[in-house]
Amino acid sequence: MFDSIIEFFESVSPIWGALIATTFTWLVTALGAAVVFFFKTMKRSVLDGMLGFTGGVMVAASFWSLLSPAIEMSEGEGFVKVLPSAIGFALGALFLFALDKYMPHLHINFKESESEGVETNLHKTTLLILAITLHNIPEGLAVGVLFGGVAAGIPEASIAGAVILAIGIGIQNFPEGIAVSMPLRRHGVSRRKSFFYGQLSAIVEPVAGVIGALAVTFFTPILPYALAFAAGAMIFVVVEEVVPETQRDKYTDIATLGFMGGFLVMMTLDVALG
Repeated sequence: MFDSIIEFFESVSPIWGALIATTFTWLVTALGAAVVFFFKTMKRSVLDGMLGFTGGVMVAASFWSLLSPAIEMSEGEGFVKVLPSAIGFALGALFLFALDKYMPHLHINFKESESEGVETNLHKTTLLILAITLHNIPEGLAVGVLFGGVAAGIPEASIAGAVILAIGIGIQNFPEGIAVSMPLRRHGVSRRKSFFYGQLSAIVEPVAGVIGALAVTFFTPILPYALAFAAGAMIFVVVEEVVPETQRDKYTDIATLGFMGGFLVMMTLDVALG
């Protein structure tokens, strides 16, 4: 089945491939958000475990799918070889740092008084959506950049690697969709609105994916920087948002095990299928 998927993506333009792959990750988020139609509440332990899983996938993807290829495709030796990845990683982290400081948002398990970014009168629902949108920008960008590398003919960038990353991100987007819709439902938002807002948080992924693919296609030399940029942004999200959200209650052990499980799943996918 995996071979058939690869054959399909090889038959279409890498730009279209980026759009299709990131649309898939968005739809998986919507599938997770749809759980709200069947349950009104979900145990906090389950939510924390799923968020931990999300963090584990993001960290593993940052290395195996992004940083490692970025270093391999860089020329030179020693510090010269790692410099593009180091610069890109730092820029990605700084980009998310700036968004975190200026975009008003609220972490999933935090009180409304603990919202971050500039002061605003936005409703709590909107702040929650903006927080998850922050998660999804680097995820869509990462998939798009890999497809862009294929379009540019970079040997280290492969359709298989891009598809594996999309599958991994899709897997972790399912619990992410639940993690948005269920708290909204718990706060009295209707099922339909909870689902709508839950899936809406990932609509940015196809947009970021196409932008990433186009940027690398037209400016091939930036590929190692772009891969590392996406990795830096993802790591920042994990450390700044995902991990703190899982450490607010008594289920920290479950969240940690979820993180390890997510890391293991993504590592296995990347190494075994890549």
